[in-house]
Amino acid sequence: MSVSTEILSSLAYAERVGLCATEQMQRDHYDRIADAYEAHYGDAPSREYRRRFIYQLMFDGMELNDMNVLDAMCGSGHTTEYLVARGAQVVGLDISPQEIQRFRNRSPKTAVVCRSLLDSKLDSESFDCVAVVGGLHHLHPHLDAAVAEIHRILKPGGYFCFMEPHSGSIPDLVRRFWYQFDPLFSDNEAAIDFASLQSAFKNNFVFNRITYRGNLAFLFVLNSLIFRMPAPIKSAYSPILMALEGIINKLQNKLTACFAVGQWQKKIE
Repeated sequence: MSVSTEILSSLAYAERVGLCATEQMQRDHYDRIADAYEAHYGDAPSREYRRRFIYQLMFDGMELNDMNVLDAMCGSGHTTEYLVARGAQVVGLDISPQEIQRFRNRSPKTAVVCRSLLDSKLDSESFDCVAVVGGLHHLHPHLDAAVAEIHRILKPGGYFCFMEPHSGSIPDLVRRFWYQFDPLFSDNEAAIDFASLQSAFKNNFVFNRITYRGNLAFLFVLNSLIFRMPAPIKSAYSPILMALEGIINKLQNKLTACFAVGQWQKKIE
């Protein structure tokens, strides 16, 4: 079953009204930092980091060609760009009108919906894969509702692929302190407790894997905005840090890593 053309034509570019307080806060927050965010996360070093250290692991073992994929919380479409290049049929979804406009500019032939993941209005069992890169940790206290929505729109056997900061790590201790003072973060952001999430959805998903990654290049290449690194100089130091990241990744575990990459599958009843 392919994505409903009626749903896409009626929802494409339509803003949702009546957002809850958390959703409104997140939308306003990302509209406010959209320009700076794109400058740091949309440059060549950041794209290369995601390709090498996030996407390859997220989609490992999957045949993306002709797969129907929802890029949920898509932002300006960085993940969509990767997926389309590999032949996937992608729909983007994001709550921020400014990010949706950037998405249209980046991928003008790709369908995109301006709605919340908590209420996507997309057809049940209509996607082979839902991908979320760094979006779930913005959804507290509605994380379970978001994962339930992802489960609803996935086909049986469909993949839920994600990258998120995880709780129970040394970097998360630093992150919690930093969140309190840095205006680049909103009040409800917090790392994901994947053990609790798996317990809540053990009857819904097969947990293929969760892998813990992220160190020097994650901090100073992908997250250069957070550390106020000047974007123009990233190309000079990025190759060295990414080489070191690959080496250190082999030695990392949950305690030392900055993020988790997961690949789950919706159970077939």
